[in-house]
Amino acid sequence: MTDQDSNTSTVFKCGTVAIVGRPNVGKSTLLNHILGMKLAITSRKAQTTRHRLLGIHTTEDTQFLFVDTPGFQQKHLNALNKGLNKTVTQVLSEVDAVLFVIEPMKLGDADRQVLKLLSEKTPTILVVNKLDLMGDKGNILPLIQDFDLEFPFADIVPVSAKKTLNIDELLKTIRKYLPEQPAIYGEDELTDKNERFLAAELLREKVFRFSGDEIPYSVAVEIEKFEVVGKLRRIFCAVIVDKESQKPMLIGKGGEKLKQISTEARMDMEKLFGGKVYLEVWVKVKGGWADDERALKSLGY
Repeated sequence: MTDQDSNTSTVFKCGTVAIVGRPNVGKSTLLNHILGMKLAITSRKAQTTRHRLLGIHTTEDTQFLFVDTPGFQQKHLNALNKGLNKTVTQVLSEVDAVLFVIEPMKLGDADRQVLKLLSEKTPTILVVNKLDLMGDKGNILPLIQDFDLEFPFADIVPVSAKKTLNIDELLKTIRKYLPEQPAIYGEDELTDKNERFLAAELLREKVFRFSGDEIPYSVAVEIEKFEVVGKLRRIFCAVIVDKESQKPMLIGKGGEKLKQISTEARMDMEKLFGGKVYLEVWVKVKGGWADDERALKSLGY
């Protein structure tokens, strides 16, 4: 039985879909808007996404298992970034379909590097994001033709993740390439990650957003204690930096910067967890952690 059959609605499909692309094309924003909630952290800085994150979207006839991947890195190939690139290639070998996300009017070397990782055996949908930023929508046609010459895409869907434009059309297109099988997760489940992981990610996002360019790539977050007392979550976190000189930059004058980071992170945690959060954050120096295999392992990379 296929999607073209008259009783399509009786067919349930479930499959994994990788979201790939160079850094900063809107992969995490796209996932969040599909899910209708903030699960993946976002910022304008590269390397925001460092983990393979599963986002589960269940409808009446389909369970989409979206895997948000780190942006494929060509610069600063330390042990951390090599590990992130390995995550991307591993995910691509395990999924039923791929969303290759690009920005309109831009086909650069970084996009082509990611294209080289894709297999023609896996259905790949070209997702042209940020459609809302294009004045004349006709300008998208030459770009689409250029990409089509470079890789045999199964489908091409223009969207705006930020404005939630054409997301339903994208889901309909993805569904065609998923296998017929029952749901793997419960219909209310949104991710396979636990609250401890999500709390660390939300705090790291705020560090990326509220600190200068020199700090984020040297930062990791370690949850030292996570307690649930009734409806209250008590979370104690260390923000780890690479150099002693970065510590005051992150703390700020009179502790103002760290207070801003902590407050914003706590508010997002309360929204996501649906309850009050007591959050305590401090800064620790761990030199060279991004090139230390043991440190990376202890931090979950």
